[in-house]
Amino acid sequence: MGISYMKPEFNKMSKTQLRAYVLTHKDDKEAFNLLVDRFKADSAKQVKHPFPKSLEDVARVQELVHEHIKNLEES
Repeated sequence: MGISYMKPEFNKMSKTQLRAYVLTHKDDKEAFNLLVDRFKADSAKQVKHPFPKSLEDVARVQELVHEHIKNLEES
């Protein structure tokens, strides 16, 4: 008779907690797949910007970064 244990409730874990679990339970494919799904979901929400192709584009990226930082500081 083997020892049974209850699996954690992965859906109640934060991404950080789930990542820590996966790192210590490397054979748990279910937990790994859930973690990958969370990263995919988060990346789908990100604003995508095209790669800068000119110096003008690079300058615009710098402006956008500064605007974003300013907005974060005001929040």
